Amino acid sequence: MSSDAVPNAQSVFADADIAPTLDSGELSRLIAYGTPELIAPGDVIFSAGDPASELIVIEEGVVELFVPATPDAPAEVVAVHGPGRFLGELNLLTGQRAYLTARALEAGRIHRIGPEGFRELMSADPDLSDVLLRSFLARRQLLRDGAAARSLEIVGSLVSSSSLALRTYVARQLLPHLWFDADSFEGRAFMRAAGLRGADLPAVVTQGHVMRRATPGELAQELGLSYHRPTQRAIDVAIVGAGPAGLAAAVYAASEGLATVILEGASAGGQAALSSRIENYPGFPSGLSGLELTSRTAIQALKFGAELSVPCQVVRLSTEDQNLRLELADGTAVDARTVVIATGAHYRKLPLDRWADFEGAGIYYAATELEARACASDPVVVVGGANSAGQAALFLAARGMPVTLAVRGTDIESGMSSYLVDRLLASTSIDVRTQTEVSGLHGNGSLDAVTLRRGPTGVQTRVD
Repeated sequence: MSSDAVPNAQSVFADADIAPTLDSGELSRLIAYGTPELIAPGDVIFSAGDPASELIVIEEGVVELFVPATPDAPAEVVAVHGPGRFLGELNLLTGQRAYLTARALEAGRIHRIGPEGFRELMSADPDLSDVLLRSFLARRQLLRDGAAARSLEIVGSLVSSSSLALRTYVARQLLPHLWFDADSFEGRAFMRAAGLRGADLPAVVTQGHVMRRATPGELAQELGLSYHRPTQRAIDVAIVGAGPAGLAAAVYAASEGLATVILEGASAGGQAALSSRIENYPGFPSGLSGLELTSRTAIQALKFGAELSVPCQVVRLSTEDQNLRLELADGTAVDARTVVIATGAHYRKLPLDRWADFEGAGIYYAATELEARACASDPVVVVGGANSAGQAALFLAARGMPVTLAVRGTDIESGMSSYLVDRLLASTSIDVRTQTEVSGLHGNGSLDAVTLRRGPTGVQTRVD
């Protein structure tokens, strides 16, 4: 059992960030955006699974937040808030359905701030906006590490590409969740409790709903993260692709007050999100992970009112009257005055027998914590001679894996930053092989070994 949380050295929040108490002036400014409502003990303010459409501000009374019972655990209280506090987390920006249920413990008065008031607040009051945003981020981190992770439970196989797709999606969306390996004792117990069989995997259990043979798209629909737009008004800017370029465009467009949507076919962050460490990005001298960089940019865009839909595949672009029209894979039409295409790169696949058989079961297109756990301490081969390959080799070697870096070119200096070259050549855990290609794959259910061929000599060696 694992939360699949991505380590983040800079995600350290104080209690005051998680549960700030507003002073009288801040409280007055905040409730001015909302609608008052009296509450009595036992009143349910919102339930797990409800659309997260309102920021709740407590003027008087006490409210508890709890995780409802799941097939493998009872209900559990997460927090209790009183006067001067507010209820809400990152899902107020992302549109995700609520993880928790809020119930009044004492009589009092709350204020509900709807989507329009919330957007106005985030734009017009930067001081309150900063307090809210930091609290949302702190609470999401707390939810990912705590009992709320039980609200979204995934069970699957470590050597399944469909299971890996789900794990990658929830990790890059920063979704609180628990992962169960179907071959572990905990995984088998969870499957019995949820009434699941091997043919049902990967499966997702959320708010009492069991999703069999689940996909990222189906999970997005269940959580309220798929594309939905309540009005027919044309969008000012539609951005296809949520890599660094698309997210940056969204920040600039939304911050200028333009109605902006981001449509991403796979998972937010693009190729950059799969980088274990980026050290040459301006403003971060000590470096940071690609996921952290792209997640910050996505949240920045959402703060300004952009809408992010993932996964959301665009299949056609056409003209319609004075607007451009994007057609989604499910037939939905998205009209926009401007379309920014930032679809980025596609992963190359080697022309080898059984390549598809091993995707997600030994062949990976990234080196993050998810892939590192799947590899354990086994030898790995990293194929490529650019920065992403160098970063992957260093990341995996740092976790105790013997690494072979296979580069087709005659050297690594021509395609890689100097600082990475120096670290690779200095590492005793990394074997750099130039003029080398993968020529064979071996294994049954998962990849067990590869054959490498050196170009000038044609000599082949097997790496197990």
